[in-house]
Amino acid sequence: MVRWLISGDRPRSPILTALLLLILVCLAFAPFLFPGVRPLDTAATICIFILLVASYDLLLGYTGIVSFAHTMFFGLGAYGVALASIHMGRGWDALMVGTLAGALAATVLAYAIGLFSLRVRAIFFAMITLAVASAVAVLVSQLFRLTGGEDGLTYQIPRALTSANRMGELLGVTITGKVLNYYLVFFCSLALFLILLRVVNSPFGRVLQSIRENDFRAEAIGYRVVAYRTAATCLSAAVAALAGSLYAISLRYVGPDTTLSFEIMIDVLLMVVIGGMGTMYGAVIGATIFVLAQNYLQNLMGAGAAATAGWPLIPDLIDPDRWLMWLGVLFVLSVYFFPTGIVGRLRAGR
Repeated sequence: MVRWLISGDRPRSPILTALLLLILVCLAFAPFLFPGVRPLDTAATICIFILLVASYDLLLGYTGIVSFAHTMFFGLGAYGVALASIHMGRGWDALMVGTLAGALAATVLAYAIGLFSLRVRAIFFAMITLAVASAVAVLVSQLFRLTGGEDGLTYQIPRALTSANRMGELLGVTITGKVLNYYLVFFCSLALFLILLRVVNSPFGRVLQSIRENDFRAEAIGYRVVAYRTAATCLSAAVAALAGSLYAISLRYVGPDTTLSFEIMIDVLLMVVIGGMGTMYGAVIGATIFVLAQNYLQNLMGAGAAATAGWPLIPDLIDPDRWLMWLGVLFVLSVYFFPTGIVGRLRAGR
């Protein structure tokens, strides 16, 4: 059963297996293991970014396509839910319509970009996607009446998914709609991640890997390279839009800074590289480490600075205000010591 769920793609490393199981257990039981609003929001963000990073790995790691438009698709899914919830009310139908509309819009736009741009060399395709993503971000910021501009949109979701819905206690934890909201995000992310895992281990995924290794040879033996690349781009965009929809449901706010900014694109790229390109499991490791570092490194440094208050120099070095610098240092070291990503290094060590 487990082999079927993971599509026969085993971690192939006991340490990696242990890490993946630990992350799965922690996310599956997050409301009970880590009570509180912030840990639950962090766990939901990890689930969403695992899915977003995995969808980008389908492009970069398995197909060899460098794209800077991935957060654009993420934002389309988020804005789809937001706009539907505002205009249709706080119903389940609004969430469904917004999710489907966002995924459809992302797929159509990805198809258009792929159809007209994937014939050019890789660097030119990357520049085209960057230009399109920048244009969409500017357009969203200027269409204030529709998108809220720089202020973004705040909306309501079904009451069953909010903290106002109290359903009793379980294992000492008060079960509210926020817990249901989290499990909606968790199970949807898990299901979509397993689908992506199935895709990359299917014949379609093997063709994508052959195109990544040598597209001229793949075309010479009869594969339509542009068609396969376009299909991968559309699938990746649709999954990224679904991740954006889950993010909108969890956050209940969307704005250019939270869904469309280039900083998120850089973060996603870092997560793929740190976890390991072309592995899918790298998305799990990379997203988990990155989101935890973003949320808790500053607190950890604050505790360290307080504990070493009487020491010379050290409290100044680990001052919480310098957390971004140390975050950068950690990522530089991880790339230096794990050039093939954490997953690649663990598998090679085995």
